[in-house]
Amino acid sequence: MIDPADPRVRLELRALVDLVVPADAYPSASEAGGLDFLHDYLSERVDLLPRLDGLRAAEDPTTHPDWDWFAGLVNGGFYADPANGGNRDGVSWRMVDWAPEPAAGWSLPVPVPEAEPLVVTRAGLAGRYDAVVIGSGAGGGVAACLLAESGRRVLVVEAGSWPTIAELSRDQLRNPRSDWGLLPLSGPVDDRDLRVLELGGQAQVLRPYEPGWANNAMTAGGGTRVYGAQAWRFEPRDLAMASTYGVPEGSALADWPIGYDDLEPFYSRADSELGVSGSAVGESTRRSRPYPMPPVRTGPRHDLLRAAADRLGWGHVRVPLLINSRVYGGRGACEGCRMCVGFACPTDAKNGSQNTLLPRAFATGHAEILLQTRAERLIVDGRGTVTGVRLAGRTPDGELWRTDVGAGEVVVSGGAVESARLLLNSAHDGEPTGLGNRHDQVGRHLQGHVYGGAVGLFDDVVEDLVGPGPTISTHDFRHGVDGVVGGGVLVDEFIPLPGNVYRSLSGAGLIPRWGAGAKQGMRDLLRRSLRVMGPIQEVTSAASRVRLDPAVRDAYGIPVPRLSGSVHACDRAAQAVLAERAVAWLAAAGATRTASMVGVGDGPSAGQHQAGTCRMGSDPAGSVVDPWCRVWGHDNVRVVDASVHVTNGGVNPVLTVFANAYRVLDQLTS
Repeated sequence: MIDPADPRVRLELRALVDLVVPADAYPSASEAGGLDFLHDYLSERVDLLPRLDGLRAAEDPTTHPDWDWFAGLVNGGFYADPANGGNRDGVSWRMVDWAPEPAAGWSLPVPVPEAEPLVVTRAGLAGRYDAVVIGSGAGGGVAACLLAESGRRVLVVEAGSWPTIAELSRDQLRNPRSDWGLLPLSGPVDDRDLRVLELGGQAQVLRPYEPGWANNAMTAGGGTRVYGAQAWRFEPRDLAMASTYGVPEGSALADWPIGYDDLEPFYSRADSELGVSGSAVGESTRRSRPYPMPPVRTGPRHDLLRAAADRLGWGHVRVPLLINSRVYGGRGACEGCRMCVGFACPTDAKNGSQNTLLPRAFATGHAEILLQTRAERLIVDGRGTVTGVRLAGRTPDGELWRTDVGAGEVVVSGGAVESARLLLNSAHDGEPTGLGNRHDQVGRHLQGHVYGGAVGLFDDVVEDLVGPGPTISTHDFRHGVDGVVGGGVLVDEFIPLPGNVYRSLSGAGLIPRWGAGAKQGMRDLLRRSLRVMGPIQEVTSAASRVRLDPAVRDAYGIPVPRLSGSVHACDRAAQAVLAERAVAWLAAAGATRTASMVGVGDGPSAGQHQAGTCRMGSDPAGSVVDPWCRVWGHDNVRVVDASVHVTNGGVNPVLTVFANAYRVLDQLTS
């Protein structure tokens, strides 16, 4: 196997990387540090060295099956942060007129100070808590806050760590939305966090950086730490899909046991207590309170797309964001930087669990958080009552430990994959296939969001690179499209990262994948291209599911999730329609070339918007939790993440997670 540090090998590699990014008025890949980047990257991903070995041995490497992979990797390093080695002195950023900070610079030193969490260690754990909250994302944050403010003593258990803003506001290659094959800074950060993907009856063991692992941030604050923060409400039809469309063959489509009116007061509460910026102009869904903040600023692409929607006769609304457009909640306003989605906000203007709800919980003196610890199983006594949680972790020296803590109430909020895994791992004599799984429902109906959209090229500059990016959307295709079950919203995208622009344009065939044409295309088109994308309302299937793998275990010795199933044919049809509408919108806005974006991988849909594995319902035969999200048969165990979603909406679901958690915890603590 080759050694990228060997001088002879480096000479050969220099020729290869400079084929990918040749010199012109700007340096080649090797002149920009591409060999150092490759060395560091492959030191972390030694499993990829044989692919490089094959390219080096090929008579014509550009015809080798791994050439496109190699070209993508070299370009990834060339357009990434200078600290990754392949973009020395930011040469590619200057070439494409891009920088991470706002155009006018920061108005104050960043990153800003942040509140300190109240962290407990294993040695400081109490023997029993009034409530144990598993997971610290959207649902877990609400639970910790309301339980602590009710006077209960609360332990929050978080599998990840609590990185600083500085640690999470950099590194485009380790951004969880970029998928460059490295462990994301937002977690999981241990490649022993395995999962198994079952495709066509064959099982594949996956690490967290591999496609199909279904990554959701594993860190304090969960996905809210690095999300894009689109704060949409589900509308009434989103909660009554089966009544609206019937049940397509091969699906398990069903209605929620609650309606929009049950959620609306708690949507408004979430808007206010967390902080949402937006405008109700053009919205069709009833709201009892106005947005607490006006929408973020707009730019030229907003004006282009708004005028195009008007010409097409389409409705349009501003994009609500859990981002401060002005000082709110004691924290600053968005300053328009270019690294938003997938990163922590340097000014702490993005509102997540970690800077709104958890600090309130800690301020009571009743809550503390235990980091880098797994909830292995819920403990059940001889009468079938959940009495506590078994925890697993490692000492600083790497020694494995386990301990049990008692709990009066347990709130599960680990995300759809991990919440189902926990219940399945909590099997006991009375429920031998998993807690709450008497009817084989735990883990079923796994879903997420398939996206449809398009990219367009324009003759003039249309991207002003003022973040966060999304400002305009159309909901005309969310419901009522002929031949489509459901549909989805279309939104202009976040400010693009250069490496992601390369992937988008080359993947769509709008620029070459390598060579002088690719480099010139990036120079010409980064600010002359736009993407509009949206999630479609997926049709759920009982066959898309999470189970426990019978053989594979993680670093703590706990059985890992085994994912299986696939998206429904209705989802692919809806995705294609949304992509067609995206092309039409961009063309009406003046795009001279367009390309639809409709890729759907094999296997189940999950990832950042994972949902559905602990379905809410009125009948235990077809659900896991009741309408108050109590696990059937266990009144002191509640699930408050998106796993309870019966359907996942044609919009980003996080505000619904917040709202439903407020609804459930309000009932528990009243």
